Amino acid sequence: MSIARRGVMLVIASPSGAGKTSISRAVMATDPDIELSVSVTTRPKRPSEVDGVHYHFISVKEFERMRADGELLEWAQVHDNLYATPRARVEQTLAGGRDILFDIDYQGTLQLYEKCRPDMVTVFILPPSIKELRARLERRAEDGPDTIRRRLKNARIEMEHWQEYDHVIINEDLERSVEKVRSILSAARSTGRRLTQMQSFVRDLQNQIDSL
Repeated sequence: MSIARRGVMLVIASPSGAGKTSISRAVMATDPDIELSVSVTTRPKRPSEVDGVHYHFISVKEFERMRADGELLEWAQVHDNLYATPRARVEQTLAGGRDILFDIDYQGTLQLYEKCRPDMVTVFILPPSIKELRARLERRAEDGPDTIRRRLKNARIEMEHWQEYDHVIINEDLERSVEKVRSILSAARSTGRRLTQMQSFVRDLQNQIDSL
């Protein structure tokens, strides 16, 4: 039988090139009960982007209003642009029993911990080696040598925070890593505090025993 539940906030983080995006896409491609958290941002929309799909594009004034009114769960400034997670959509989704996947860094994760820890399960993805991490960044053919070096230096900082996550996966094989994340999500969905109808279900079972 089906028992109603509250949704899970699944946070997946990693240094650039470790496999976070590939794992996230694979999990979402086969699971209809999870959706990607869509952030708000003040940066200009690129021609290939769709408002409401890639980001919600808003003005700095609107961003500051949302921040002042407590409508943001976490926010960050990156290269003079502001990014944040809106509270309302997350609450609506969780209350409806659907899960949300977050692709954010350790700073965003720590901010979410302050407001949403009981709803969260977090996963940190590591590469099997720095040689392999560099090779993956080079295979993407998106960045020049200077950018790759900067990403590797940033990776060192990000790796210092692995202990702040509930689970750590060394991404040697993409398929196995995806299965591990699916198992983590499945376990999180069945925790007792998330099953909103379980108390009444157990009470009904007890009543059935009493009536024997």
